[in-house]
Amino acid sequence: MTSPLEPLQPSPTFPPADGPVLLIVLDGVGIGPGDEGDAVAQARTPTLDRLFARCPNTELKAHGFAVGLPSDKDMGNSEVGHNALGAGQIVAQGAKRVNQAIEDGAIFATDLWGQMVARCEAGGALHLIGLLSDGNVHSHERHVHALIRQAAEEGVQRLRLHILTDGRDVGAQTSLTYIARVEEVFASLDGVDYQIASGGGRMITTMDRYEADWSIVERGWRAHVLGDARPARSAREAIEAARAEDEDLSDQYVPPFVVTDEAGTPVGTIEDGDGALFFNFRGDRAIEICRAFDEDDFPYFDRERRPDVLFAGMTLYDGDRNIPAHYMVAPPDISRTMGEYMARSGIRQFACSETQKYGHVTYFWNGNRSGQFAPDLEHYVEVPSDNVPFEQRPWMKAAEITDVTLDAMRGSAFQFGRINLANGDMVGHTGHLEAAILSVEAVDLCLERLVDAAEETRTTLVILADHGNADNMFERDKQGAIKRDERGRTKPHTSHTLSPVPCIIFRPWADTPPSFRDDLDAPGLANVAATVLELMGFEPPAHFEPSLLARP
Repeated sequence: MTSPLEPLQPSPTFPPADGPVLLIVLDGVGIGPGDEGDAVAQARTPTLDRLFARCPNTELKAHGFAVGLPSDKDMGNSEVGHNALGAGQIVAQGAKRVNQAIEDGAIFATDLWGQMVARCEAGGALHLIGLLSDGNVHSHERHVHALIRQAAEEGVQRLRLHILTDGRDVGAQTSLTYIARVEEVFASLDGVDYQIASGGGRMITTMDRYEADWSIVERGWRAHVLGDARPARSAREAIEAARAEDEDLSDQYVPPFVVTDEAGTPVGTIEDGDGALFFNFRGDRAIEICRAFDEDDFPYFDRERRPDVLFAGMTLYDGDRNIPAHYMVAPPDISRTMGEYMARSGIRQFACSETQKYGHVTYFWNGNRSGQFAPDLEHYVEVPSDNVPFEQRPWMKAAEITDVTLDAMRGSAFQFGRINLANGDMVGHTGHLEAAILSVEAVDLCLERLVDAAEETRTTLVILADHGNADNMFERDKQGAIKRDERGRTKPHTSHTLSPVPCIIFRPWADTPPSFRDDLDAPGLANVAATVLELMGFEPPAHFEPSLLARP
């Protein structure tokens, strides 16, 4: 049984801070190769350059084992990164938990899976909906393949796959590879009717997050459920037709489509009596489609009809709101986080970002928990994101986030604050090098303002990133060299990277400036929580990963 949460105690080693501490996440700004494909290195960043030259700094791991992923080949992402930052612990994440549940068969032994199969035995179809790729950020194709094979083994006669094409966590135009592989799985099965029924690019179909644009979910609903989208005889035909109109089209923007038979009838609408499983394991872009299936009172768009189906998610995407109502694999239990300890200790907290990353400095930071631990002590500010392609406005809302934060700093509104400047990640995902360079420069301009205010208010700054992205904008070979075609052209890289991330501490007025210890083996993002607490003069909880700070 977990013992009651005790308030934080003063550190016997580190004195109380003489001002607040602000943690600044430069989202997607990793430490890359420094060449022409590295937007971070190419950007003009006088503030970052000055901080690196004058302040204690180190590198942190932000991928793989360091953030609870199955292997060190797995890229980090903002969700697991902010989990690690806020929790101070390395927690087995969704990908790892789903891998285990599939490998040991636990997922197929659940009552819920049995109910799905029973529906199909009674004449229904099994629908699998989700991101088809091996990016391992939102989903992994091997999970889909395993679900398909198990369904066939248990006698499911009709299965329809509704695919969301990636182009973001994997190569920009790789969807046909994943389609070919899943169709090979279909072809290996005898006596069943399994096929792709609908699809669309993840950024315009189904996978909205933080209620930024419900029309994205509506497009998915119309394609997957109603069979109302651009018709094609196959998923391959749909994607090839889209590329014929725009040869550089990234998979993330493939228009929604429906696969039809010779008569033009959709092959896989979702009907009463069916079972439907959304197989993504990451929650942020899964919540809204789950609500469309689960909620009776649903005001966001006209569903036209809501089929009577058994709907489930791969895991629980929002524990506070119980979304979805049914799920296959229990989520990680992330408790006793830094935010919870601070609330218990009476520490005033501040969190701010724009819509695209607001949930990261709140929900994910607090261990996948909605709301606040102590509303009277916590002030959260969401700056509404612009609803335009990120490469068209690479500065995003960095200036507005900075304005809000400066007011909070000068108004003594917090003892610990955290903000996320999303530019390097969101613009990096577009594959547009020049826009990514501008995005990093915009962040650097904002950082200059924050540094000036930190000196004025004696606010200690902890500046870092949650993972890499803008540090590599071109595809590379296994040796790290930039790939070029026969005409010398590069190909955009739109996914995260395995790069380490910087960690800088700004406290120039201190008589004894903090310094980083050198005896930790591959320190990562989970070490930051204890570091922040020591900077504030508190003793970190024993279960936290060790602090990065050297003893004074």
